[in-house]
Amino acid sequence: VLGRAHIFLDLLRQNAAIAWTLLTMVEGLSRAEGGIGTLLLNQSRYFHLDAVFAIQITILVYGVSQDYLFGKIKKIICDASGKDKMDFKAHFRKTYSSSFFDLSRDLAKHTSGPGLKIQPEVFNYYELGGTYHFKDFESEGKTTMVLYKANYKGHHWASRVPQRAEVPCKVRKIYGARLGAIIWNSTTELNRALKKQGLTNANLTNPEGVGLPLTYVDANGFTQNFNVFGNIYSTSIYSGASISWFRNVAVSFDKFEEGLDDGMLTLFFDLQYAPYLKMDPVTYTHTDPITSVSTKEDYSTKALKMSPFGVRAGIDGKFNRQLGWAYGGEMGLRPSLQGRMFYFMFKISFPIFGTNLDYKVESFGK
Repeated sequence: VLGRAHIFLDLLRQNAAIAWTLLTMVEGLSRAEGGIGTLLLNQSRYFHLDAVFAIQITILVYGVSQDYLFGKIKKIICDASGKDKMDFKAHFRKTYSSSFFDLSRDLAKHTSGPGLKIQPEVFNYYELGGTYHFKDFESEGKTTMVLYKANYKGHHWASRVPQRAEVPCKVRKIYGARLGAIIWNSTTELNRALKKQGLTNANLTNPEGVGLPLTYVDANGFTQNFNVFGNIYSTSIYSGASISWFRNVAVSFDKFEEGLDDGMLTLFFDLQYAPYLKMDPVTYTHTDPITSVSTKEDYSTKALKMSPFGVRAGIDGKFNRQLGWAYGGEMGLRPSLQGRMFYFMFKISFPIFGTNLDYKVESFGK
């Protein structure tokens, strides 16, 4: 939870200390699986004081070292005032089905060339990253609020031009350094990538050097393009920078309803590198028209060039509320097949649930 890392670390530190005090009692009640608590009780039972003191000193050193480590982590993550110096993000998404926003998988199922044996990969995306706040400060700013009355509901509100008030306020700004990792996999169309790289299906060859066909004749006697799809897997790391603006201001107007601005907006820019980038071979079953013998072989995709480098820029927005919504978007070039790297993503998230939020706002009189 944003702004609560220092409390979390203190509670973790205290519970770890309590755990060491309960260790001998818990392991003494259940000695079947052994443990340092069981060892201490056994040595104490036979009055082996040297072993008892050795075990106690070991527990003491380990506990003090653990407590010192938690203190160091808190100093790294939080500053003296309790503000977080770091924040972390875990992100996962996938498509609902092949026919609902997973167009490549749907096309692979219904338009692949005859004889192609492909199990289209479900689009999966995992991201884990953190941002280190190397500069966190407040500055003077302004916010624009819409003036609203309770009797403006319905047609009265729809038929009028909203009035706005510009209110001075303090803005919290955070400059951050970002680092994280992304894992994703998907099905992709290879024909477009081949075309952009100046290649054809014939460049995807089996061990004998024979390439995939360019066209085929359908059941109605028409010549159709031979569509090829494949599964791609990527694991990348990213590094970049971000800037965030936080406002938390409430205003009471004389003749209008109260105004509130609790928006949190972040812009970011990342460079990406994928040490692992893999394209599955294409499995094709060829039937000899003379002998009617079918042969299933893997056709290599090594002729396709892949770029391990990528770049992206994006925006994330949310609100300092217990129950709210969030928005965001990003675009860029992800590590992938050359000619198939560009992507654009827009998201709206609801509901967004938060706990232990800081509701202290900068308030103005009437």
